Amino acid sequence: MVATKTARAARVRRHIRVRKKVRGTAERPRFAVFRSLKHVYAQLIDDDSGHTIVAASDLKKPVKEASGGKKKSEVAALVGEAIAKKAAEKRISRVVFDRGGFRYHGRIKALAEAARKAGLVF
Repeated sequence: MVATKTARAARVRRHIRVRKKVRGTAERPRFAVFRSLKHVYAQLIDDDSGHTIVAASDLKKPVKEASGGKKKSEVAALVGEAIAKKAAEKRISRVVFDRGGFRYHGRIKALAEAARKAGLVF
C-alpha cells in the first residue's frame, strides 16, 4: 500500500478498515465517535436503514452549558453521558463501538468510559 500523505488520510484509512468489521443494527446500533481539534461528536447509527438514531456533541445546549472551563477530555465525558441518556430514552442499551480510526485514549477513551458508566454496554 502507498504511504499516506496526511494524518487525516491515515485516520480515514484506519476508519475504513474498522468499518469493514463493525456494523450497526436497529437492536445494536453503531456508536460512532468523531473528534476535531476543538469539539467531539457521537452518534448511534442504524446501518441497515442508514439513519442516525441519537446524536450528541459538545455544541448541543445541555453539554455546552455544563462544559464551561473544563478540559477537553472532561467535556468528552459529558458527551458520553449525554448520548447514554438519550439512548436509554430510546430503550437502547447495547451498541457496537466505532472509534472512527482514532486511537483509544484521551478524549475517545473518556467519552467511551463515561457512556459505559451511564449504562451503555459495548
